[in-house]
Amino acid sequence: MTEPFSRIPQVKVCGLTDPDQAIAAANQGVDAVGFVFFPKSPRHMTLQAARTVCQVLSPTVRRVGVFVDKAYSGIMEVVDACGLDVVQLHGQEPPELIHQLRRQGLLVIKALFVARYPGLSDADKYAPSGFLVECGAGKLPGGNAETWNWAQAKSLSDRYPLILAGGLTPENIVRAIGLAQPDAVDVSSGVESSPGNKNLTKLTALMLAIRQCRMERLPRKIF
Repeated sequence: MTEPFSRIPQVKVCGLTDPDQAIAAANQGVDAVGFVFFPKSPRHMTLQAARTVCQVLSPTVRRVGVFVDKAYSGIMEVVDACGLDVVQLHGQEPPELIHQLRRQGLLVIKALFVARYPGLSDADKYAPSGFLVECGAGKLPGGNAETWNWAQAKSLSDRYPLILAGGLTPENIVRAIGLAQPDAVDVSSGVESSPGNKNLTKLTALMLAIRQCRMERLPRKIF
């Protein structure tokens, strides 16, 4: 995003499953779109479906693949097939995997959780391009629509590039940004009509709310 909105965080919309909705999200000015490659997720994407969506996106929008405890070879198969720019690790992946992926020129996002391992106190074990922080109290690794005390992520944003996630909606996004001071936000269920089905009206409202924010500091660019 460019001036006059330089003091607002970047925006990633995750769990996209439809090409038209991906294009609509890109047209709203989002910085990144995420595709979930985790079979237990209601937003799971097959390789072929993800490739189809990625092919219609503008090259200015980052393509993010979300993986949970998947081996390096399996991740790279998806990266190469879909032309992903970013890998998001949402499980208990070892620090060495991050180094392997970054050596391939990929941006790597590591998820940390307030309610389970790996937690915020484990951040120094890793060297990603940035951290995504959410509650992690639900049954799934992500996508549980859990709101939480977003201020808990503030200490991490002082030290590392931070993506804030978890229960973010058009109604609470301004408050969440104010509490956590993230460099980016990750939204999914908060702009959906049903899992994987994005609601353009909700996304428009969310983007409008974000553009009215002014952070205390200049965000770092992650995507």
